[in-house]
Amino acid sequence: MIIFFICLTILILGYKFYSPFVEKQAGLDSTLDTPQKRFSEGVDYVAIHPVRAFLIQFLNIAGVGPIFGPILGALYGPIALVWIVLGNVLGGAVHDFFSGVMSIKEDGKSLPEIAGKYYNVVFKGFMLLFTAMLLFFVGVVFIMSPAGLLSNLDFFEGTIFANNTFWVLAILAYYFLATLLPIDKIITKLYPIFGLLMILMTTLVGVALLIDAPHLPVAGDFLAYFEADHAHDFLAPNPDGLPTWPLLFITITCGAISGFHSTQAPIIARCLTNEKYVRPVYYGAMICEGMVGCVWALAGIAAFPEGYAGLKVLLDQGGPGLVVNHVANNYLGVFGGVMAVIAVAVFPITSGDTAFRSLRLTVVDAFNIPQSLRNRLLLAIPILTIAYFMTKLDFTVIWRYFAFSNMLLSTSVLWLATKYLFDRGTFHWITSIPAVIATAVTISYIMTAAIGLNLSSDFGKPIGVVVAVIGFITLAIVHTTKYKKINLTDEL
Repeated sequence: MIIFFICLTILILGYKFYSPFVEKQAGLDSTLDTPQKRFSEGVDYVAIHPVRAFLIQFLNIAGVGPIFGPILGALYGPIALVWIVLGNVLGGAVHDFFSGVMSIKEDGKSLPEIAGKYYNVVFKGFMLLFTAMLLFFVGVVFIMSPAGLLSNLDFFEGTIFANNTFWVLAILAYYFLATLLPIDKIITKLYPIFGLLMILMTTLVGVALLIDAPHLPVAGDFLAYFEADHAHDFLAPNPDGLPTWPLLFITITCGAISGFHSTQAPIIARCLTNEKYVRPVYYGAMICEGMVGCVWALAGIAAFPEGYAGLKVLLDQGGPGLVVNHVANNYLGVFGGVMAVIAVAVFPITSGDTAFRSLRLTVVDAFNIPQSLRNRLLLAIPILTIAYFMTKLDFTVIWRYFAFSNMLLSTSVLWLATKYLFDRGTFHWITSIPAVIATAVTISYIMTAAIGLNLSSDFGKPIGVVVAVIGFITLAIVHTTKYKKINLTDEL
């Protein structure tokens, strides 16, 4: 129990003390006009109150990612909580913050366009490809997961609402409207309410776990608990034999660090009325998502008296959605459980629609397409039609590609933020060090994963470590050379 509170405390202290230091490096200026003031057009550039902006950003980035990922990551043991907290404060929140900074500084543009400015057209093309791919996979995942949750509710049994296809079509119809309509018609009105609902639901689950879980480990016997009851130590593979490095870091992205979040940054960057709101909206929303991730990792750890075996059985039967159902019903009662499951189904829907909206904005920015209703229809119809047919594929296959794309994009954005700070001459290590680590994780995964090169772990994993070492050395050389030139110029 104490470990859990330590994790929450670190997240809060990270926002209180580390985020102001990060903000100082970014060059924000509260006296400048934001993109919203310069380009207001009533569709995407619409003024939003900062509190609403925070709740919308929180809901946009959250979805089921910080719920499903930490539940799956709980199979690795307490290291899941450590990764969520450290990854969030030092990586994910910084990543999200600079995604917002760069977008608001560049007229609310999407990340591929910004990449073209700070690097070159090749990096822009790379970012465009993986941004579009990730957004599409996110949209598809966030059709399939809520449809599965809703169609499996007991009180829908025997009705049309128990049909998965019904929910897929209903969600697609909603996505169609939300993608086309101005942002102030649905998103700014409903999403703050849903954001508060997510905070409330997470709080209730967390409190219930802390009160009612008699076997919840405390600080003194935390490691002993996992070693004795679950038969593997802090850094050992999970029960399926999957290694902690690099798979834990790919399994838990949302809550720790997620490239998907950078794709959502332009939506709110086009709506903020002052640059001083960037830190609380972007860094703050990610800290809140980390708290959600900690609660659901705790659920995976503490809600099963039989330990990992019980968690694994439910995951094998129905995936993390079934675990959510189990935890909600056992700890919140039947009514509370139903409400929690409905809430968990709503969250991915509110991320899925903004994923498709972001995909529209990304394509629009890349090809300079005027945003008439006709053009919005011409983009939305084929995208959502293809998405429908993608829902017929195996969910686990889609999720693997989503996870890979997610980590790869977050790595790219950290390097983009590093270039932004290099050009400003400020403290780039806050992004370059996480960028090197993320690169090592991504390369190790590509080397060993079945969807990558499928090399043996003994050969593939060290490659990522070697890349990290080379990356650190290269950064140190570039940093030293840059500042020697600056000092020499100053002396002359």
